[in-house]
Amino acid sequence: MNERIRLGGMALANGVLVHGPEYWACAVRTDEGELKVASGRKPLRAREMQNRLLQAPLRIAEIFALFPAVRRALPEARLPYERPGVAVAIAASAFTVRGLRASALSPVAQEALATLAAIAPAALSLRNSEIAEYHGAEHISIGTYEHGEPREKEHERCGSHLVGPLMLTSAVGSLLARLAPPQVRVLARAGAAVGALAASVEVFSWMLRNEKHPVARALAKPGHELQHRLVTAEPSVEQLAVANAALAECLRLEAGEPAALQSGRSGNGDQAEAPPPT
Repeated sequence: MNERIRLGGMALANGVLVHGPEYWACAVRTDEGELKVASGRKPLRAREMQNRLLQAPLRIAEIFALFPAVRRALPEARLPYERPGVAVAIAASAFTVRGLRASALSPVAQEALATLAAIAPAALSLRNSEIAEYHGAEHISIGTYEHGEPREKEHERCGSHLVGPLMLTSAVGSLLARLAPPQVRVLARAGAAVGALAASVEVFSWMLRNEKHPVARALAKPGHELQHRLVTAEPSVEQLAVANAALAECLRLEAGEPAALQSGRSGNGDQAEAPPPT
């Protein structure tokens, strides 16, 4: 059995984006019921960065760099943050964070609650929507491939599991930034935010390697509850077919096979099944 490729993914409002080390593939279901797929090479690849401190922020940037490529290749794709309510949530989140930092709460409580407020827009973009169902489809499809057996709608590497580590590292970073002179405190907060993100990714990597450790379980708990109760839902057969189509195309490209879908394809696609374990 060949080693399986480490994959990432993202749920869209009408489909799934899957990406590997070198390539991405996106599949969507149009309003007319057609399954459309597009794929290509990643414009930014964090794995090529040797500096581990810069790798974590680049992993995030790598995902956002895919959006323009997806939009060009697959105009029908509806990205998760395009919902009108998300913009309102972002503004409300920023207002809440400012209020928390001006409150009489302890510095630790302020920063912990500010981190929760900051992730509210992402949770809103998934809650009670087709995105949550496509999120579940993404997890089932990728998890089934990676584990070689049918999996549930939760995935151990879901970004929601960064919530626990990020709450911890953001609180520490913000507390340290408070010690900076007032004239450079804004820059200190920005540096602390980048450092917290990098540190949280490293902590998350440690959690994956030591999943039975009590500390790892405690840090994973907030993200697990968020994933289980809020941001994933059981997908339909049609939604799972969309996720499997994106997965199959990404694996094809990563394996070096001809990219039949690089410029896009349409069809009903309902017969798509998850690729067999390699």
